[in-house]
Amino acid sequence: MADTTTPTNEDELVDYDEENEQEEKGAEAGGDEGRKGHYVGVHASGFKDFLLKAELLRALVDCGFEHPSEVQHECIPQAILGMDIVCQAKSGMGKTAVFVLSTLHLLEPKDEECPSVIVIGHTRELAFQISKEYARFGKYLPQVRVAVFYGGVPIKQNMDLLASDQKPHIIVGTPGRILELVRKKVLKLDHVKRFVLDECDKLLDALDMRRDIQEIFRATPHEKQVMMFSATLSKEIRPVCRKFCQAPLEIFVDDETKLTLHGLQQFFIKLGPEEKNRKLNELLDALEFNQVVIFVSKVNRANALNKLLVDCNFPSICIHGGMSQDERIQKYNSFKNWEKRLLVATDLFGRGIDIQRVNVVINYDFPTGEDGSDSYLHRVGRAGRFGTKGLAISFISTPEDAEQLAAVQSRFEVKIPELPDTIETSLYM
Repeated sequence: MADTTTPTNEDELVDYDEENEQEEKGAEAGGDEGRKGHYVGVHASGFKDFLLKAELLRALVDCGFEHPSEVQHECIPQAILGMDIVCQAKSGMGKTAVFVLSTLHLLEPKDEECPSVIVIGHTRELAFQISKEYARFGKYLPQVRVAVFYGGVPIKQNMDLLASDQKPHIIVGTPGRILELVRKKVLKLDHVKRFVLDECDKLLDALDMRRDIQEIFRATPHEKQVMMFSATLSKEIRPVCRKFCQAPLEIFVDDETKLTLHGLQQFFIKLGPEEKNRKLNELLDALEFNQVVIFVSKVNRANALNKLLVDCNFPSICIHGGMSQDERIQKYNSFKNWEKRLLVATDLFGRGIDIQRVNVVINYDFPTGEDGSDSYLHRVGRAGRFGTKGLAISFISTPEDAEQLAAVQSRFEVKIPELPDTIETSLYM
Protein backbone atom coordinates (compact mmCIF):
# COMPACT_ATOMS: atom_id res chain seq x y z
CA MET A 1 0.00 0.00 0.00
CA ALA A 2 1.24 3.47 -0.75
CA ASP A 3 2.82 6.05 1.46
CA THR A 4 2.18 9.61 0.34
CA THR A 5 5.68 10.65 1.41
CA THR A 6 7.22 11.21 -2.00
CA PRO A 7 10.82 11.43 -3.17
CA THR A 8 12.45 14.81 -3.57
CA ASN A 9 15.89 13.91 -4.86
CA GLU A 10 15.62 15.97 -8.03
CA ASP A 11 19.09 17.42 -8.54
CA GLU A 12 20.33 14.65 -10.80
CA LEU A 13 17.21 14.62 -12.96
CA VAL A 14 17.03 15.90 -16.51
CA ASP A 15 14.43 18.28 -17.83
CA TYR A 16 11.46 16.82 -19.70
CA ASP A 17 9.62 18.52 -22.52
CA GLU A 18 6.21 16.90 -22.99
CA GLU A 19 5.99 18.14 -26.56
CA ASN A 20 9.15 16.17 -27.39
CA GLU A 21 7.95 12.88 -26.03
CA GLN A 22 10.21 10.28 -27.55
CA GLU A 23 9.21 6.87 -26.28
CA GLU A 24 6.38 4.43 -25.41
CA LYS A 25 4.60 0.66 -24.04
CA GLY A 26 1.74 -2.46 -23.73
CA ALA A 27 1.37 -6.27 -24.24
CA GLU A 28 0.27 -9.41 -22.48
CA ALA A 29 1.83 -12.40 -20.66
CA GLY A 30 3.15 -13.25 -17.19
CA GLY A 31 5.42 -15.20 -14.94
CA ASP A 32 5.54 -17.57 -12.03
CA GLU A 33 6.23 -18.29 -8.40
CA GLY A 34 9.59 -16.93 -7.34
CA ARG A 35 11.77 -15.13 -4.88
CA LYS A 36 11.91 -11.35 -4.72
CA GLY A 37 13.92 -9.96 -7.59
CA HIS A 38 14.06 -13.13 -9.68
CA TYR A 39 12.23 -15.02 -12.39
CA VAL A 40 11.35 -18.67 -12.01
CA GLY A 41 10.40 -20.93 -14.89
CA VAL A 42 7.38 -22.86 -13.56
CA HIS A 43 4.15 -21.97 -15.33
CA ALA A 44 0.55 -22.17 -14.22
CA SER A 45 -1.76 -24.19 -16.42
CA GLY A 46 -3.76 -21.14 -17.45
CA PHE A 47 -5.38 -17.84 -16.55
CA LYS A 48 -8.27 -19.67 -14.89
CA ASP A 49 -5.90 -20.55 -12.03
CA PHE A 50 -5.90 -16.88 -11.02
CA LEU A 51 -9.64 -17.11 -10.22
CA LEU A 52 -10.36 -14.02 -12.27
CA LYS A 53 -13.90 -12.88 -13.01
CA ALA A 54 -15.63 -15.07 -15.59
CA GLU A 55 -16.03 -12.04 -17.86
CA LEU A 56 -12.26 -11.51 -17.92
CA LEU A 57 -11.55 -15.17 -18.66
CA ARG A 58 -14.02 -15.01 -21.52
CA ALA A 59 -12.27 -11.94 -22.96
CA LEU A 60 -8.89 -13.68 -22.62
CA VAL A 61 -10.20 -16.63 -24.61
CA ASP A 62 -11.51 -14.26 -27.29
CA CYS A 63 -8.04 -12.68 -27.49
CA GLY A 64 -6.43 -16.11 -27.88
CA PHE A 65 -4.50 -16.06 -24.60
CA GLU A 66 -4.29 -19.42 -22.84
CA HIS A 67 -1.12 -19.44 -20.77
CA PRO A 68 0.32 -16.56 -18.76
CA SER A 69 3.96 -15.69 -19.16
CA GLU A 70 6.32 -15.25 -16.25
CA VAL A 71 5.41 -11.70 -15.32
CA GLN A 72 1.67 -12.29 -15.19
CA HIS A 73 1.96 -15.51 -13.25
CA GLU A 74 4.14 -13.86 -10.64
CA CYS A 75 2.34 -10.52 -10.42
CA ILE A 76 -1.38 -11.13 -10.94
CA PRO A 77 -2.03 -13.27 -7.81
CA GLN A 78 -0.33 -10.61 -5.67
CA ALA A 79 -1.98 -7.72 -7.50
CA ILE A 80 -5.50 -9.08 -6.87
CA LEU A 81 -4.61 -9.36 -3.19
CA GLY A 82 -3.95 -5.61 -3.19
CA MET A 83 -0.18 -5.80 -2.84
CA ASP A 84 2.04 -2.95 -4.06
CA ILE A 85 4.22 -3.99 -7.02
CA VAL A 86 7.39 -2.66 -8.66
CA CYS A 87 8.07 -4.67 -11.80
CA GLN A 88 10.82 -4.54 -14.39
CA ALA A 89 10.48 -7.11 -17.15
CA LYS A 90 11.52 -7.33 -20.76
CA SER A 91 9.41 -5.95 -23.58
CA GLY A 92 6.60 -8.12 -24.79
CA MET A 93 6.09 -10.07 -21.57
CA GLY A 94 2.70 -8.60 -20.73
CA LYS A 95 3.15 -6.02 -18.02
CA THR A 96 0.13 -4.09 -19.27
CA ALA A 97 -2.14 -7.09 -18.86
CA VAL A 98 -1.05 -7.45 -15.23
CA PHE A 99 -2.56 -4.16 -14.11
CA VAL A 100 -5.43 -4.12 -16.61
CA LEU A 101 -6.68 -7.57 -15.55
CA SER A 102 -6.09 -7.05 -11.83
CA THR A 103 -7.76 -3.63 -11.66
CA LEU A 104 -10.75 -4.85 -13.67
CA HIS A 105 -11.02 -7.90 -11.43
CA LEU A 106 -10.96 -5.84 -8.24
CA LEU A 107 -13.36 -3.15 -9.45
CA GLU A 108 -16.98 -3.34 -8.28
CA PRO A 109 -18.70 -0.60 -10.31
CA LYS A 110 -21.91 -0.49 -8.27
CA ASP A 111 -20.15 -0.07 -4.95
CA GLU A 112 -17.28 2.27 -5.79
CA GLU A 113 -16.96 6.03 -6.02
CA CYS A 114 -15.41 7.35 -9.24
CA PRO A 115 -12.63 7.32 -10.15
CA SER A 116 -11.33 4.24 -8.38
CA VAL A 117 -8.30 3.59 -10.59
CA ILE A 118 -5.72 6.04 -11.99
CA VAL A 119 -3.25 4.82 -14.63
CA ILE A 120 -0.54 7.21 -15.84
CA GLY A 121 1.68 6.83 -18.92
CA HIS A 122 4.34 9.27 -20.04
CA THR A 123 3.03 9.86 -23.57
CA ARG A 124 -0.36 10.27 -25.18
CA GLU A 125 0.11 7.27 -27.44
CA LEU A 126 0.84 5.05 -24.45
CA ALA A 127 -2.23 6.32 -22.59
CA PHE A 128 -4.35 5.73 -25.69
CA GLN A 129 -3.07 2.17 -26.07
CA ILE A 130 -3.65 1.33 -22.41
CA SER A 131 -7.23 2.53 -22.73
CA LYS A 132 -7.65 0.17 -25.71
CA GLU A 133 -6.34 -2.72 -23.59
CA TYR A 134 -9.00 -1.92 -20.99
CA ALA A 135 -11.61 -2.00 -23.76
CA ARG A 136 -10.29 -5.31 -25.03
CA PHE A 137 -10.16 -7.13 -21.70
CA GLY A 138 -13.25 -5.38 -20.31
CA LYS A 139 -15.49 -6.11 -23.30
CA TYR A 140 -17.82 -8.27 -21.15
CA LEU A 141 -17.89 -5.72 -18.31
CA PRO A 142 -20.02 -3.01 -19.95
CA GLN A 143 -20.85 -1.40 -16.60
CA VAL A 144 -17.17 -0.46 -16.13
CA ARG A 145 -16.48 3.02 -17.53
CA VAL A 146 -12.97 3.89 -18.72
CA ALA A 147 -11.79 7.31 -19.92
CA VAL A 148 -8.49 8.49 -21.35
CA PHE A 149 -7.29 12.07 -20.73
CA TYR A 150 -4.30 13.66 -22.48
CA GLY A 151 -3.19 16.94 -23.99
CA GLY A 152 -4.15 17.93 -27.51
CA VAL A 153 -7.84 17.39 -26.74
CA PRO A 154 -9.97 20.32 -25.48
CA ILE A 155 -9.96 20.11 -21.70
CA LYS A 156 -13.66 21.06 -21.63
CA GLN A 157 -14.47 17.60 -23.01
CA ASN A 158 -12.74 16.02 -20.01
CA MET A 159 -14.40 18.45 -17.59
CA ASP A 160 -17.86 17.78 -19.02
CA LEU A 161 -17.38 14.04 -18.63
CA LEU A 162 -16.22 14.41 -15.03
CA ALA A 163 -19.23 16.60 -14.25
CA SER A 164 -21.70 14.12 -15.75
CA ASP A 165 -23.41 11.15 -14.13
CA GLN A 166 -21.21 8.90 -16.28
CA LYS A 167 -17.97 9.55 -14.40
CA PRO A 168 -15.31 6.97 -15.31
CA HIS A 169 -14.33 4.27 -12.82
CA ILE A 170 -10.88 4.04 -14.46
CA ILE A 171 -8.93 7.04 -15.75
CA VAL A 172 -5.90 6.58 -18.00
CA GLY A 173 -3.88 9.64 -18.89
CA THR A 174 -0.70 11.66 -19.12
CA PRO A 175 0.63 13.53 -16.07
CA GLY A 176 0.13 17.03 -17.49
CA ARG A 177 -3.57 16.68 -18.30
CA ILE A 178 -4.45 14.74 -15.13
CA LEU A 179 -2.67 17.30 -12.96
CA GLU A 180 -4.43 20.17 -14.74
CA LEU A 181 -7.81 18.57 -14.00
CA VAL A 182 -6.82 18.00 -10.37
CA ARG A 183 -5.72 21.63 -9.97
CA LYS A 184 -9.00 22.83 -11.45
CA LYS A 185 -10.71 20.67 -8.81
CA VAL A 186 -12.85 18.92 -11.40
CA LEU A 187 -11.00 15.63 -10.96
CA LYS A 188 -11.25 14.51 -7.34
CA LEU A 189 -9.01 11.62 -6.37
CA ASP A 190 -10.33 11.12 -2.83
CA HIS A 191 -11.63 7.62 -3.60
CA VAL A 192 -8.74 6.25 -5.64
CA LYS A 193 -7.88 2.69 -4.60
CA ARG A 194 -5.30 1.79 -7.25
CA PHE A 195 -2.51 4.03 -8.58
CA VAL A 196 -0.57 2.68 -11.58
CA LEU A 197 2.53 4.08 -13.31
CA ASP A 198 3.39 2.51 -16.66
CA GLU A 199 6.93 3.03 -17.95
CA CYS A 200 7.59 4.42 -14.49
CA ASP A 201 11.27 5.13 -15.19
CA LYS A 202 10.28 7.75 -17.74
CA LEU A 203 7.72 9.23 -15.34
CA LEU A 204 10.14 9.47 -12.41
CA ASP A 205 13.47 10.14 -14.12
CA ALA A 206 12.70 13.63 -15.34
CA LEU A 207 12.45 16.61 -12.99
CA ASP A 208 9.22 18.20 -14.26
CA MET A 209 7.38 14.95 -14.72
CA ARG A 210 8.34 13.58 -11.30
CA ARG A 211 6.98 16.76 -9.69
CA ASP A 212 3.68 16.28 -11.54
CA ILE A 213 3.47 12.64 -10.41
CA GLN A 214 4.18 13.66 -6.81
CA GLU A 215 1.43 16.27 -6.85
CA ILE A 216 -1.11 13.83 -8.31
CA PHE A 217 0.01 11.18 -5.81
CA ARG A 218 -0.52 13.53 -2.87
CA ALA A 219 -4.10 14.18 -4.04
CA THR A 220 -4.95 10.49 -3.58
CA PRO A 221 -5.74 8.71 -0.27
CA HIS A 222 -2.92 7.48 1.94
CA GLU A 223 -4.24 3.91 1.77
CA LYS A 224 -4.17 2.62 -1.80
CA GLN A 225 -2.48 0.04 -3.95
CA VAL A 226 0.46 1.25 -6.05
CA MET A 227 1.78 -0.64 -9.07
CA MET A 228 4.78 0.41 -11.18
CA PHE A 229 5.99 -1.21 -14.39
CA SER A 230 8.80 -0.73 -16.88
CA ALA A 231 11.04 -2.69 -19.23
CA THR A 232 14.10 -0.80 -17.99
CA LEU A 233 14.58 0.30 -14.40
CA SER A 234 18.00 1.57 -13.35
CA LYS A 235 19.38 0.85 -9.90
CA GLU A 236 19.24 4.61 -9.24
CA ILE A 237 15.50 4.89 -9.88
CA ARG A 238 14.47 1.75 -7.95
CA PRO A 239 14.72 3.42 -4.50
CA VAL A 240 12.58 6.27 -5.84
CA CYS A 241 9.90 3.76 -6.84
CA ARG A 242 9.98 2.18 -3.38
CA LYS A 243 9.21 5.52 -1.74
CA PHE A 244 5.81 5.52 -3.40
CA CYS A 245 5.01 2.05 -2.07
CA GLN A 246 4.65 0.08 1.12
CA ALA A 247 6.54 -3.24 1.21
CA PRO A 248 6.10 -3.85 -2.53
CA LEU A 249 6.58 -7.10 -4.37
CA GLU A 250 9.69 -6.33 -6.40
CA ILE A 251 10.30 -8.15 -9.64
CA PHE A 252 13.60 -7.04 -11.11
CA VAL A 253 15.77 -8.66 -13.71
CA ASP A 254 18.91 -8.45 -11.59
CA ASP A 255 21.05 -9.80 -14.40
CA GLU A 256 20.46 -7.43 -17.29
CA THR A 257 21.42 -10.16 -19.76
CA LYS A 258 17.98 -11.63 -19.08
CA LEU A 259 16.53 -8.69 -20.97
CA THR A 260 17.33 -10.42 -24.25
CA LEU A 261 14.20 -11.47 -26.09
CA HIS A 262 13.55 -15.13 -26.77
CA GLY A 263 12.29 -15.89 -30.26
CA LEU A 264 13.86 -12.73 -31.69
CA GLN A 265 16.61 -13.13 -34.30
CA GLN A 266 19.00 -10.15 -34.22
CA PHE A 267 21.48 -9.19 -36.96
CA PHE A 268 23.44 -6.16 -38.17
CA ILE A 269 24.54 -4.95 -41.60
CA LYS A 270 27.70 -2.83 -42.05
CA LEU A 271 27.22 -0.32 -44.85
CA GLY A 272 27.80 3.30 -45.79
CA PRO A 273 25.11 5.93 -45.09
CA GLU A 274 24.54 6.31 -48.83
CA GLU A 275 23.79 2.57 -49.15
CA LYS A 276 20.94 2.46 -46.63
CA ASN A 277 18.06 3.14 -49.00
CA ARG A 278 19.12 0.53 -51.54
CA LYS A 279 19.69 -2.08 -48.82
CA LEU A 280 16.33 -1.33 -47.19
CA ASN A 281 14.63 -1.77 -50.56
CA GLU A 282 16.38 -5.10 -51.06
CA LEU A 283 15.40 -6.34 -47.60
CA LEU A 284 11.75 -5.43 -48.01
CA ASP A 285 11.69 -7.27 -51.35
CA ALA A 286 13.46 -10.34 -49.97
CA LEU A 287 11.94 -10.80 -46.51
CA GLU A 288 8.66 -12.45 -45.67
CA PHE A 289 6.84 -10.22 -43.19
CA ASN A 290 3.48 -9.43 -41.64
CA GLN A 291 4.26 -5.86 -40.62
CA VAL A 292 7.52 -3.96 -40.31
CA VAL A 293 8.58 -1.02 -38.11
CA ILE A 294 11.54 1.01 -39.40
CA PHE A 295 13.19 3.28 -36.82
CA VAL A 296 14.96 6.52 -37.76
CA SER A 297 16.62 9.18 -35.66
CA LYS A 298 14.81 12.37 -36.63
CA VAL A 299 11.44 13.67 -37.77
CA ASN A 300 12.71 14.95 -41.13
CA ARG A 301 14.35 11.59 -41.85
CA ALA A 302 11.09 9.80 -41.02
CA ASN A 303 9.17 11.97 -43.49
CA ALA A 304 11.79 11.62 -46.23
CA LEU A 305 12.13 7.83 -45.88
CA ASN A 306 8.37 7.32 -45.78
CA LYS A 307 7.99 9.37 -48.98
CA LEU A 308 10.69 7.29 -50.65
CA LEU A 309 8.95 4.03 -49.68
CA VAL A 310 5.57 5.26 -50.87
CA ASP A 311 7.14 6.38 -54.17
CA CYS A 312 8.52 2.82 -54.50
CA ASN A 313 4.96 1.47 -54.03
CA PHE A 314 5.52 0.09 -50.53
CA PRO A 315 2.43 0.31 -48.24
CA SER A 316 4.14 2.67 -45.82
CA ILE A 317 2.94 5.10 -43.17
CA CYS A 318 4.82 7.46 -40.84
CA ILE A 319 4.45 8.47 -37.17
CA HIS A 320 6.54 11.02 -35.28
CA GLY A 321 6.29 13.71 -32.61
CA GLY A 322 5.97 16.51 -35.14
CA MET A 323 2.42 15.45 -36.00
CA SER A 324 -0.73 16.60 -34.30
CA GLN A 325 -2.21 14.25 -31.73
CA ASP A 326 -5.22 13.43 -33.90
CA GLU A 327 -2.99 12.60 -36.87
CA ARG A 328 -0.74 10.36 -34.78
CA ILE A 329 -3.69 8.43 -33.34
CA GLN A 330 -5.26 8.09 -36.79
CA LYS A 331 -2.03 6.72 -38.27
CA TYR A 332 -1.49 4.42 -35.30
CA ASN A 333 -4.97 2.94 -35.80
CA SER A 334 -4.37 2.62 -39.53
CA PHE A 335 -1.24 0.56 -38.90
CA LYS A 336 -2.77 -1.50 -36.11
CA ASN A 337 -5.81 -2.27 -38.27
CA TRP A 338 -3.55 -3.72 -41.01
CA GLU A 339 -4.33 -0.92 -43.49
CA LYS A 340 -0.58 -0.36 -43.89
CA ARG A 341 2.19 -2.92 -43.49
CA LEU A 342 5.22 -0.64 -43.08
CA LEU A 343 5.65 2.00 -40.40
CA VAL A 344 8.49 4.53 -40.33
CA ALA A 345 8.85 5.98 -36.84
CA THR A 346 11.04 7.85 -34.41
CA ASP A 347 11.58 6.57 -30.86
CA LEU A 348 8.17 7.97 -29.97
CA PHE A 349 6.92 4.56 -31.14
CA GLY A 350 9.75 2.62 -29.50
CA ARG A 351 8.39 2.09 -26.04
CA GLY A 352 5.33 0.15 -25.02
CA ILE A 353 3.37 0.26 -28.25
CA ASP A 354 2.18 -3.24 -28.99
CA ILE A 355 1.15 -4.26 -32.50
CA GLN A 356 0.58 -8.01 -32.56
CA ARG A 357 1.43 -8.53 -36.25
CA VAL A 358 4.83 -6.80 -36.27
CA ASN A 359 7.48 -9.44 -36.84
CA VAL A 360 10.31 -7.38 -38.36
CA VAL A 361 12.06 -4.30 -36.92
CA ILE A 362 14.74 -2.44 -38.88
CA ASN A 363 17.01 0.09 -37.20
CA TYR A 364 17.63 2.31 -40.24
CA ASP A 365 19.39 4.65 -37.80
CA PHE A 366 20.95 2.87 -34.82
CA PRO A 367 19.94 4.37 -31.45
CA THR A 368 22.54 6.69 -29.93
CA GLY A 369 23.17 8.54 -26.69
CA GLU A 370 23.51 7.41 -23.09
CA ASP A 371 20.27 5.46 -23.25
CA GLY A 372 21.11 3.88 -26.61
CA SER A 373 21.04 0.31 -25.33
CA ASP A 374 17.70 0.91 -23.59
CA SER A 375 16.30 2.37 -26.81
CA TYR A 376 17.60 -0.64 -28.73
CA LEU A 377 15.81 -3.00 -26.35
CA HIS A 378 12.53 -1.12 -26.62
CA ARG A 379 12.76 -0.84 -30.40
CA VAL A 380 13.50 -4.49 -31.15
CA GLY A 381 10.91 -5.49 -28.56
CA ARG A 382 8.24 -4.36 -31.04
CA ALA A 383 8.92 -7.63 -32.89
CA GLY A 384 8.83 -11.04 -31.29
CA ARG A 385 6.23 -10.20 -28.64
CA PHE A 386 5.40 -12.87 -26.08
CA GLY A 387 5.12 -16.31 -27.63
CA THR A 388 6.02 -15.18 -31.16
CA LYS A 389 9.06 -15.04 -33.41
CA GLY A 390 10.61 -11.92 -34.84
CA LEU A 391 13.54 -10.43 -36.72
CA ALA A 392 15.57 -7.31 -35.89
CA ILE A 393 18.10 -5.90 -38.38
CA SER A 394 20.31 -2.90 -37.57
CA PHE A 395 22.18 -0.75 -40.06
CA ILE A 396 25.68 0.13 -38.81
CA SER A 397 27.08 2.97 -40.90
CA THR A 398 29.30 5.08 -38.61
CA PRO A 399 31.96 4.46 -35.95
CA GLU A 400 29.43 5.72 -33.39
CA ASP A 401 26.94 3.06 -34.54
CA ALA A 402 29.60 0.40 -34.13
CA GLU A 403 30.38 1.61 -30.60
CA GLN A 404 26.68 1.52 -29.66
CA LEU A 405 26.31 -1.98 -31.09
CA ALA A 406 29.27 -3.11 -29.00
CA ALA A 407 27.67 -1.50 -25.93
CA VAL A 408 24.41 -3.37 -26.56
CA GLN A 409 26.23 -6.68 -26.93
CA SER A 410 28.29 -6.04 -23.81
CA ARG A 411 25.37 -4.98 -21.63
CA PHE A 412 23.07 -7.82 -22.61
CA GLU A 413 25.85 -10.37 -23.16
CA VAL A 414 24.40 -11.24 -26.52
CA LYS A 415 26.29 -11.88 -29.75
CA ILE A 416 24.59 -10.09 -32.63
CA PRO A 417 25.99 -11.56 -35.87
CA GLU A 418 26.25 -9.99 -39.30
CA LEU A 419 23.23 -10.64 -41.51
CA PRO A 420 23.82 -13.76 -43.63
CA ASP A 421 23.06 -13.87 -47.35
CA THR A 422 19.90 -15.86 -46.69
CA ILE A 423 17.68 -16.19 -43.62
CA GLU A 424 15.45 -19.17 -43.03
CA THR A 425 11.90 -17.76 -42.97
CA SER A 426 10.86 -20.21 -40.24
CA LEU A 427 13.25 -18.48 -37.83
CA TYR A 428 11.15 -15.31 -37.72
CA MET A 429 7.69 -16.21 -39.08
